[in-house]
Amino acid sequence: MFDDFDVDRRPFVLIWEVTQACGLACRHCRADAKPERHPDELTTAEGKRLLDDTAEFGDGQLVVLSGGDPLAREDLTELISHGDDLGHRMTLTPSGTASLTPDRVEALAEAGVQRMAVSLDGATRESHDRFRGERSFGDTVTAVRAAREDGLPLQINTTVCAETVEELPAIRDRVRDLGAVLWSVFFLVPVGRGRILDPISPERAEAVMEWLHDVAEAERFGVKTTEAPFYRRVGLQRDGDDAGVRRRGGITAGRGFAFVSHTGETYPSGFLPKSAGNVRDRSVVDIYRNSGLFESLREPDQFAGKCGACEFRRVCGGSRSRAFAATGDPTGSDPLCPYVPEGYDGKLPTRLEGESRGVTDAAD
Repeated sequence: MFDDFDVDRRPFVLIWEVTQACGLACRHCRADAKPERHPDELTTAEGKRLLDDTAEFGDGQLVVLSGGDPLAREDLTELISHGDDLGHRMTLTPSGTASLTPDRVEALAEAGVQRMAVSLDGATRESHDRFRGERSFGDTVTAVRAAREDGLPLQINTTVCAETVEELPAIRDRVRDLGAVLWSVFFLVPVGRGRILDPISPERAEAVMEWLHDVAEAERFGVKTTEAPFYRRVGLQRDGDDAGVRRRGGITAGRGFAFVSHTGETYPSGFLPKSAGNVRDRSVVDIYRNSGLFESLREPDQFAGKCGACEFRRVCGGSRSRAFAATGDPTGSDPLCPYVPEGYDGKLPTRLEGESRGVTDAAD
């Protein structure tokens, strides 16, 4: 579990964006993906060296191969096999396209993928395809069925913004019906194409957090949030300081999390595109442990504004990516969190624009 990790020494999750090439043009895409591969992507040999270096973090490192669409790389199964041989827990986030056939899913499982994550941003074919691209819903469901047949654990990712929030209860039902083991709920950070989307308001985000805790208690699948660590604060305020709540999530950009881009630049998160070094020049282990940027993000007592003053800063810490997108300072306050620490009289972050209604099925 996360609480057993020394986040100063290793990330809980290392994501490698193996390519930015993708056949979809999703409306929220962080990478602003294009159909063609970038000529300066890490080569097969460089990718293997990255995985070799990653082994210095320790046994069982969780490595997520993402994109773009990782399937755009012909050497994908070779890279997966190499990471599996090194003892990494290899997982994959492919795009929902026609290339994700049952045969391809089977080959990925045989190569050593231990979990596959697909995206579902609408409960119906129409709403999902409007957000992700024509035919993506059908291709995604086909891949999900193939993963189940191959015994491959499934994670479903959902983006939360003004366009998708109303469908969360229906998406939750889909997650259950599809047999996922984990629902990862991504709260919009305005980067890439996501800049054109409307966020939900802080008040509604708080209501969604309350509802997600209800979902986690009622469903067999797990629930985690991405770029919304105040899910933990909401849980602590609601349920008290018990270990079960403290273990939900907890990693933030640069603290238990690292992201290597398709060209080797190493960021605290894919949603925080500020490089701390390139793996072509420096080991990813050295970058994570010793770069000034990563070190600063592991010191919540030094954060600015209300995040730095908050009594929950060590179990939450706020979204460093959203703070960076809003202020240019990755140690600033997260504008999505509405909580103001008692006695805090400093500057509040600029409020996000967005609707402020409650969650429709807020709790069924």
